[in-house]
Amino acid sequence: MEATGLSLGKSVLDGALGYAESAVAEEVALQLGIQEDQAYIRDELEMMMAFLMAAHEERDEHKVIKTWVKQVRDVAYDAEDSLQDFAVRLGKPSWWRIPLLLLERRRVAKNMKELRAKVEAVSQRNARYHLIKGPGSKAITTSGKSNLARETMSSTEEARRQHENAKINLIQLISKKDENLRVISVWGTSGVPGETSIIKMAYDDLERKKKFECHAWIRIMHPFNQTEFVHNIIQQFYVNSLEEATMTLEKLTPGAQDLRRIWMMSEVDLVDEFKKVLNDKSYLVVLGDLSSMEEWDQIKTCFPKNMNGSRIIVCTEDITVANLCVGTALPEHKQLSVDHILYAFYEKSSQGGTDSMEEGSSSNTMDSIDSKNYMGRKKLPRMETTLAAFEESQLIGRDNEKSEIIKMISNTHSQEFEVISVCGMGGLGKTTLVQYVYRSPELNAMFEKCACVTISRPFNSEELVCSLASQLGGGSLVHLLEGKSYLIVLDDISSTTEWDAIVEHFPTTVTTSRVIVTTREENIAKHCSKKERNIYKLKLLGDKDAHDLFTEKVFGTVTYLDEYPELADEAKLILKNCNGLPLAIVTMGGFLAKQPKTLMEWRKLNEHISAELEMNPELQRIPNVLVKSYDGLPYHLKSCFLYLSIFPEDYTISRKRLVRRWIAEGYPKEVRGQSVMERADMYFMELIDRVMILPLQQSVLSRKKIDSCKVHDLMREISISKSTEENLVFRLEEGCNLNTHGAIRHLTISSNWEGDKAEFESMMGLSRIRSLTVFGKWRPLFLSDKVRLLRVLDLENTKDLMDHHLMQIGKLLHLKYLSIRECDNIFHLPDSLGNLKQLQTLDIKNTRIIKLPNTTINLRKLQYIHAGGKTFDTYEEVVRNLPKLLQNKICLLTILSLFVCALWCSPQIMHDDVANRSDLCSLFWHWHAPLILKELSGYGVILPRGLRKLRGLQTLSGVDIAVGKGILKEIKRLTQLRRLAVSGINKKNCQEFCSTLDDLRCLESLTVHSVVEPGLHGCLDGVSSPPTSLQSLKLAGSLVKLPGWIAGLHNLVKLKLKKTKLSELDATIWVLGKLRNLAILRLLKDSFEGEELGLTFHREAFPSLMVLQLEGVHFESVEFKEGATPKLELLLIGYNSISSISGLSSLPSLKEVVLDDVSRDLRVRDMVQEQLSRNPNNPVFKR
Repeated sequence: MEATGLSLGKSVLDGALGYAESAVAEEVALQLGIQEDQAYIRDELEMMMAFLMAAHEERDEHKVIKTWVKQVRDVAYDAEDSLQDFAVRLGKPSWWRIPLLLLERRRVAKNMKELRAKVEAVSQRNARYHLIKGPGSKAITTSGKSNLARETMSSTEEARRQHENAKINLIQLISKKDENLRVISVWGTSGVPGETSIIKMAYDDLERKKKFECHAWIRIMHPFNQTEFVHNIIQQFYVNSLEEATMTLEKLTPGAQDLRRIWMMSEVDLVDEFKKVLNDKSYLVVLGDLSSMEEWDQIKTCFPKNMNGSRIIVCTEDITVANLCVGTALPEHKQLSVDHILYAFYEKSSQGGTDSMEEGSSSNTMDSIDSKNYMGRKKLPRMETTLAAFEESQLIGRDNEKSEIIKMISNTHSQEFEVISVCGMGGLGKTTLVQYVYRSPELNAMFEKCACVTISRPFNSEELVCSLASQLGGGSLVHLLEGKSYLIVLDDISSTTEWDAIVEHFPTTVTTSRVIVTTREENIAKHCSKKERNIYKLKLLGDKDAHDLFTEKVFGTVTYLDEYPELADEAKLILKNCNGLPLAIVTMGGFLAKQPKTLMEWRKLNEHISAELEMNPELQRIPNVLVKSYDGLPYHLKSCFLYLSIFPEDYTISRKRLVRRWIAEGYPKEVRGQSVMERADMYFMELIDRVMILPLQQSVLSRKKIDSCKVHDLMREISISKSTEENLVFRLEEGCNLNTHGAIRHLTISSNWEGDKAEFESMMGLSRIRSLTVFGKWRPLFLSDKVRLLRVLDLENTKDLMDHHLMQIGKLLHLKYLSIRECDNIFHLPDSLGNLKQLQTLDIKNTRIIKLPNTTINLRKLQYIHAGGKTFDTYEEVVRNLPKLLQNKICLLTILSLFVCALWCSPQIMHDDVANRSDLCSLFWHWHAPLILKELSGYGVILPRGLRKLRGLQTLSGVDIAVGKGILKEIKRLTQLRRLAVSGINKKNCQEFCSTLDDLRCLESLTVHSVVEPGLHGCLDGVSSPPTSLQSLKLAGSLVKLPGWIAGLHNLVKLKLKKTKLSELDATIWVLGKLRNLAILRLLKDSFEGEELGLTFHREAFPSLMVLQLEGVHFESVEFKEGATPKLELLLIGYNSISSISGLSSLPSLKEVVLDDVSRDLRVRDMVQEQLSRNPNNPVFKR
């Protein structure tokens, strides 16, 4: 687990170091004559990175270390900003700027000296205070330990002997005759091999010999919750009573019945009643992972101080806690293992009696229990049925999941050893679900050996193997399992390394054996299970199940919130915050159950949810569980995840938008054989696999599978908390504290902030802002002169943004990402756009911009241009509704010119937040005039001449090519293009367009749009050598006949047809059915033309098709022949006129069918439902 500050420090240093080592930085240093300073800074940054890595390995969380790490991070930010600023400002100047450049050089040289001094000061602090030990000393220590281990543990048998001796010593200590309640503390360092297994072996021995009437093994959860603690003990006492009753064929004892009664009772008097029941019993309780005396002070009040010889065993890594828990000033201590640091602390009197068992008798305590294990499994159904009722509330909404996992485990068709993986985010209830499955009656008779273990941290494979072996009777785990059918549960695997260290101990000779693994990460599940069918992805609860679980926890029974109308709205907000996460629902429900059920109490929880999660001990379990997922992220993904706190609650985040912003921030680095974009996409998918972000359902129509995501409300709270703590992201919103501590790196402005310019500029660190994101209404004060280091300016869907607000944008020389997508009032970009020499992404999609400025060709680092997409009126549509006199183009242009001149001569509207005469002028000259004079389609932009100079361009989307062939010749030179979307193709330019496609060999996505007649008819037939790398093809416009070259697109994954009016349905479907990699097929409005059309999917057609969408098409029938579309998972049918559908029952992979307004005739719906009921895959039907 790595601290947030340390991760961010490494991430920032990574960027700063990469730039300091770059050829650009060296060239700048050479120009200025400061090569020595530049080299010194580079070397010092390298050393800082090495020391941060050492701090990570030592897992040092000392406050002084954290402070130094923060200073390293800040100086790394300054170094990167300064080095890049030098390079930007000392670029190739115009001749008339040479005098100014000389002054600039002097300033830069002075700043470089200051930067060197900063770096030197931070570096010296590490040496001055001896903050982090060098790696050399660590290596020596590690080497020494390794040599000692080789000398003292030469074989596995020696390790077992040591464990056996330690177990005997502990049993003797526990078994001394003493009627008083005694506490024995077991203290050892975290690296002691088998510490837990030694205690577990002693515990199991005493349990079998019935030395105590009640026994429980509890792992302390942090933060400590007394109610939950008592519940866990009661549960274990109760289960043990059930087992004893089952083995002896007796009824439940009165004591067991009392325990069940207490568990079901109100929590107010829970502890007192529990103590009364235990008052006349002897008990043995082991408490694992005790970390503080505060926890112990609460725990010890739960147990009665009777005279029955009871024992409490405390396990801790804190020697002070171990001493104090015993309850005497000077406790005795005994080394349990001569070769390891493992000691027991106890009160002297507890060793004063005689042994209750003969010396050495414990050496036979691990006698075989095979027969007992078998008998126990045979008689467990009665116990499990009762236990299921005992904890019924914990599995509300998980019945289907339980059945499906049991089905996967008991798969009789499998003839080999199988590993079943259950994966999902923390808090979904994976452990609870798998434990229910493990104890289920359906699996009792299937396996001869069963064991279940939760992986402890830090991971120790030897300790884990010993723990499993002790559960199965002791000895060699491989020997115990060889030739037996077994069921092993491994809970909470966190890395592939852990699995690789464990799996070698599981023999695979008996094919009916199963291992169940739970993990948070999908990639680990894939590594363990190997087969996709053995991976179960646990999902969030649906609305109904979440409601039922919540009301059961709050009111004690499932009820309808309509019965509490005054609480209904607040309950919905609480459930929204929980967002289907069982951990959150159970915890919040349990908390509210103890509070007055009033509107005021519930509203208070909603209004202060962030503070409650952080400060309320009863709710801290939620963030504590979820933060483990964050802690497990590598440092480069932590920065990416914290970056998500920029976006508002419930905001749909586009994958493309997010990864391109990451690239602009410098998070992904290019490596050999993998581009920066591929790395960024990989980061995105890693966060998906780790369930840090949630994919959206509509992403199924994307060739990359996931196009957008959201952040779970509670994960977002963690992101906000961590990013605020490290001054990474500052959220400017109503009620926020403007007195920030330190420089702000990313500023996000919420729609509800209504402060003024003075408040805005009073914030500290504006000059260090790297990204500015605005949600809601634009205000000119946001683009302050102070934000000169801005890399990302994201104004997507910002209201009231106008042309004149962007006039000064050319001053943002560091800008790499500029988005004004969905800004309706933007008609024109200023020529100063050409000053943004670092710009990589320009997103003007769905604005009113029709032409890019000529200076765009100066943006040599530009890689992505997104434009067009707005449904503008074409020339024909503009004049259609005008009076007949004005339908003359010259007359219309004259009148509009006079109108604009009148506006120009009128008084100027000077307010920044409303349109002025410059904006009105732009409206005409940059939109209406080109639209009328050139008769543009309105779906794309006009590109300037010289575009061929942008050799790094990879995406060119929303281009109108109707203006002439010249632009196509420019595009032909852009050989790195991967995505192209054009409109305006016609008979005049179609040959040149086809020739252009032949030359774009890297093209992966092509969109061709034509809205005017004759559309695309005959325009695409001239393509002779289409790009073999093409994966996505979208055609919109009258095509009549499918071009022949499409049959050769063997890498095509996605195809969309709209308004193509194809006349040969059978021939077209036959060709498309042969495309072996086609996974997504979308046949939309008017894609086919004709009467009484029948769509038939023949045998072996569409071998890879997974998604089929039929919308706005008119088919008399849709038929799937036997063997067609074997991989089809999702069928979407909407707004169609379809009389019959057949063959759905024979689709082997079908998971979901969605019908949306298919027909007024309910026969179609009934027909679909009837066929799905016969499909063995049990597909889901939605309307």
